[in-house]
Amino acid sequence: MKQTLLDKFMSKKGLYTSFWFIAIFMVTALIYFTANLQKEVPPIAKEVKSVSGEVLYTYDDVAEGKGYFQEFDLMDWGSMLGMGAYMGPDFSTEFFHHRALYLYEFYAQEMYSKSDKDLTDIERGAVKVRVKQDFHEQTKLLEEGVIYTDASAEAYKRNVIHLTKMLVEGEPERAFPGGVIRKEEAVKIAAFVDWSQMVASSIRPGTEGTNSERTWSNNWPPEPLVDQDTSYNNHIVSLWEFLLLWVLTVVIVFLTYEYLLKKEKGEYLEPAMKITKLFPSQKKLLKYIPIVSLLFVVQVFLGSYIAHLYADPTNDFIFPQSWLPFNVIRSIHTQLAILWVAVGWLVGGLLIAPWIANKDHKFPWLVDVLWAALVVVAVGSMIGLYMGATGQLRDTWFWLGNEGRELLNLGRVWDIGLLIGLVFWFLLVFSLIRKARTNNPIVSTIIWSAFGIATLYIAGMMPIHKIQPNFTVDDYYRWWVVHLWVELTFELFAAGTIAFFSVSLGLVSRKSAERIMFFELFLMTLAGTLGVGHHYWWQGLDEYWIAIGGIFSAMEPLPLALMIVEAWKNYREKRREGGEVNQFTTPFMWITGSVVLNFIGAGVFGMVINTPTISYYSHGTYLIMPHAHTALLGAFGYISIAFLYMASRTNALANGY
Repeated sequence: MKQTLLDKFMSKKGLYTSFWFIAIFMVTALIYFTANLQKEVPPIAKEVKSVSGEVLYTYDDVAEGKGYFQEFDLMDWGSMLGMGAYMGPDFSTEFFHHRALYLYEFYAQEMYSKSDKDLTDIERGAVKVRVKQDFHEQTKLLEEGVIYTDASAEAYKRNVIHLTKMLVEGEPERAFPGGVIRKEEAVKIAAFVDWSQMVASSIRPGTEGTNSERTWSNNWPPEPLVDQDTSYNNHIVSLWEFLLLWVLTVVIVFLTYEYLLKKEKGEYLEPAMKITKLFPSQKKLLKYIPIVSLLFVVQVFLGSYIAHLYADPTNDFIFPQSWLPFNVIRSIHTQLAILWVAVGWLVGGLLIAPWIANKDHKFPWLVDVLWAALVVVAVGSMIGLYMGATGQLRDTWFWLGNEGRELLNLGRVWDIGLLIGLVFWFLLVFSLIRKARTNNPIVSTIIWSAFGIATLYIAGMMPIHKIQPNFTVDDYYRWWVVHLWVELTFELFAAGTIAFFSVSLGLVSRKSAERIMFFELFLMTLAGTLGVGHHYWWQGLDEYWIAIGGIFSAMEPLPLALMIVEAWKNYREKRREGGEVNQFTTPFMWITGSVVLNFIGAGVFGMVINTPTISYYSHGTYLIMPHAHTALLGAFGYISIAFLYMASRTNALANGY
C-alpha cells in the first residue's frame, strides 16, 4: 500500500529527519536572535541629569549598583522587573510607583496650588495628562543620556533616600534585617534600580504615537496612575496559544496512538535485564547516595524555614534572622535543589554507561575523583553563598561568594568547578559507550544530551571574568541555562534514559521506544528551544518575543506521558506473570511519578502562566511558585531519585538480595 506523507513523517526515518531539521532550524534562529540582541535591549545612559544640569548618576554608577545588587543577593529577597524572590519589593515597580505619586503631587501644586488628594476629578485628569507627558515624552532612555524634568529629578532623590534607609537599616516586616549594606553602596544600587524603572516606564523608540506604543518592558508592570496596562496583542497571542494547544493536544494524542504505539511486524519485547554482578565503577556509586540524601534533607529544612518567614516575616524561626537572613537561605535552598538533582542524574549516566558498553572504565577510581570534586563544590559553594551575601567577602564575592543571580548563584570559582565536573562526567560516559556494540538511537540521545548538559552551563558564565552591566542582557543568558538546560537538554536526557529503562526492563519494544523517543525529541526541540521566549516578555526585550514564547510552549510532556502509559500497561501485564521487572518496582514508580508531576507542573501550570495575558498580571507574584516547584521536582527531581533507587537496587541484586 502506498505510504501517505503523514505515514512517511511518522516513520522512524521521518521522525529522525524531522528532528534534525527542526534542531538545526531552531539553533540557527536562536543564534540569529542573539546576534541582534544589542539592537533591542534598553541601553544604559552615559549619564542621567536634570533639565537644570545636575548630574544624578552615570553609566558607571549603574554598573556598580548592579554589582552591589548581586553581591548582597537582593534578587533572592525582592525582584527586578519581576525576576527574583517575592518577599521584598519589586524594586523597579516601587521606584516607578513612588515617582508617579510624587509627580502627581508636584504637578497638582504647580497647576492648581493644592495637594493631589484635594483635586477634583477634572483637575486630576489634567494632572494625569501632565504626568504621562513627563514619563512618556520628556523622559527618553537613550545611550547618549537621559534628561529628567526637575520634578522627576526630585522624585529620584526621594527614591534614593527611601531605598537607602530600607537597605541600610533593614525592613523587619519583610524579613530583611539590614546592617550589611553601606550607605554609599545603597546609593549606587538606587542608580541601578532607577535605570530599571526607566525600562518599565519610558517609551521604546520607534513606537511613539503608534498603535503599538509600548515601554521597553512591553508595558510591565501595570500602573493605573499613567494608564499602563497590557496590550491588545497580548490578548490575541493568549487566545491563539490556547486554541493551538487544544488542537495540537488532539493531534499529538491521535498520532501517538495511531502511529507510535501500534506494534509493527517483527516487534517484540526484549527480556528484562538480569543483574548478577556490577562493574567496579558502578559499585562506587553508592557513596553518592548519602550526599544526595543530605543535600535533599537540608534543602527541605531550609524550605520550611523560608516558608515560615513568608507567613510570619517579623518573627524568628528556630534561629535568629540575623544569623540566617531570608535572602541567603533562599539562595542556598534553590542551589541545593539544583545540586542534588544534578548529582542524581550524574549517577544515572555513570550507572547506565557500563551496561551499554558491557565493560567498565579503564580507571574506575575516576568515579571517586568526581565524587570528591562534587563534595568540594557543594560544601565550598554553600559557604561562599553565605559569606558573600552577608558582606564577608567584599573583595572576592564574585569569585568565591555568590553571583546574586536567581538560580545561578554560585561564585565563579564554584561555577567553573561544577562545569569541569560536568565535562568530566560526560567524558566518563562518552568514553565507554561511543564504541559500544549496542550503539543505537537511544544511546546516541543519551550521549549528546549529556554533552548538552555539560556545555550549556557555560552560557550562564558570560562574561567569565566580570559581571554583565546590562540586566536585560544578563537575564537573557541566565535563562539559557535555567530554561534550555533543564527544559531542553535535561529533558532530552530524560527521554533517552526512560526509553533505555523501558526497553531494558522489557516493558516496551525497542522499535516502539525509538519512534516515541524521536517524536518526543522533535517536540522538545520545537517547543523547548524558542519556548525560552516566554521568559523574555517583561525585562526589556522586544514585543515579538511575546508571540514566539507564547506559541512555542507547553507541548513537551505529552508524548512522554503517553509513553509511560503504554509502559505501565505492559508492566502490569508482566507483573502478573512475575519476572525480573518486579525487582525494579520502586525506581519505575518514581519514573512514572516524574511524568505525572512533570505534566502537571510543566504542562498544566506552565501553560497557564505562559499565556501573555495571565503572565502579565501574575509575573512577579506568588502564582509563579507552583509551576517552578512542581516542574523542577517532577521533571528532574523524581528521575534523580529513581536513578538512586536503581543504583541501590542493582547493588542489592548483585549481592544476592
